[in-house]
Amino acid sequence: MSDFAKNLRKYRKQKKYSQTELAKHIHYGYTAIANYESGRNEPSIDVLIKLANALDVTVDELVGAEKNKI
Repeated sequence: MSDFAKNLRKYRKQKKYSQTELAKHIHYGYTAIANYESGRNEPSIDVLIKLANALDVTVDELVGAEKNKI
């Protein structure tokens, strides 16, 4: 499972959203959220930004980016 998938699940649960509730916030179907969390699919940049906004986190936090990783 990718850092993104783990973080998406973690931040969604911190907000106490079900997959369906999060999907409604970004105007997507809940199966898209389930597929992101399972690692089957990855979102486009636009959807990634919507997810970060809905979860009140940065895109970097959501994807697990670290400043000094490079």
